[in-house]
Amino acid sequence: MSNVELAARIGLTPGPCLRRVQRLEQSGVIRGYRAVVEPEAIGRAFEVILHVDLATQEAGIVSAFEREVAAHPEVAEFKRLFGTPDYFLRVQAADLVAYEAFLTQRIMSVPGVGKVSSHFAMKNLKGE
Repeated sequence: MSNVELAARIGLTPGPCLRRVQRLEQSGVIRGYRAVVEPEAIGRAFEVILHVDLATQEAGIVSAFEREVAAHPEVAEFKRLFGTPDYFLRVQAADLVAYEAFLTQRIMSVPGVGKVSSHFAMKNLKGE
């Protein structure tokens, strides 16, 4: 929303509103802005939740796995978890065939991967 719209919503004039937003940006409270891209428009409409467990927790294996997986553009979200599974990934691919290729060639081939589990959403109820 524009600064004028924000100012009207919170009951300020545009000048003070802009200064407050700039202070929030400079202090790190507002970390940035983003565009929400329609997955179908970029050929990534097939979304899969992937759980990954590593066979070992050796520091070198963990670091290498995290670096390699984070570099793939198909990985829209990547989190290391406490407990099981070790990792949560939200993967976006063109279709089932593209996802299967990504999983076998790019994830399961990474040294240290122990177990993977794919979950396909029936319906998106909340989120982007």
